[in-house]
Amino acid sequence: MIDIGLSKMALIGAVALIVIGPEKLPRVARTVGTLLGKAQRYVSDVKAEVNRSMELDELRKMKDTVEGAARDVQQSIQTGASEFEKDWAAATDMSTPEPFEPAVVVPAYKHPGKNWRLKRGATPQWYKSRSGVRTKAQSGAARVARYRPQKFH
Repeated sequence: MIDIGLSKMALIGAVALIVIGPEKLPRVARTVGTLLGKAQRYVSDVKAEVNRSMELDELRKMKDTVEGAARDVQQSIQTGASEFEKDWAAATDMSTPEPFEPAVVVPAYKHPGKNWRLKRGATPQWYKSRSGVRTKAQSGAARVARYRPQKFH
């Protein structure tokens, strides 16, 4: 970009003050600022467009290489599959019958029968009773009635 130092900026400002005048200088400075802002936005948009087009070209090249690799893999799989089919056909040839082996009987799946509605905590019941943890929910009125001091007659 343009290399303008502080001294050059002061010289340009002094000349503008003399030529334009102090009344019109703020309006001209605002106009120049907006024009410079628009120019910078335009330049940044052009740079972004160029970068996008370069990235698009790179992605196309990458796509071509990936497609070529995929074709190579597909061809190797097809040749391997044809070799496998030949080997399979040779191995499963029924011209020489083998003795029959009974299949292994696998028992049917049986659900464990857990009750999903029953909440089971990880803390053992004996620990809860020893440490004084309440295991039963009790309403406020029932709690008051239970722990109300007994009257002595």
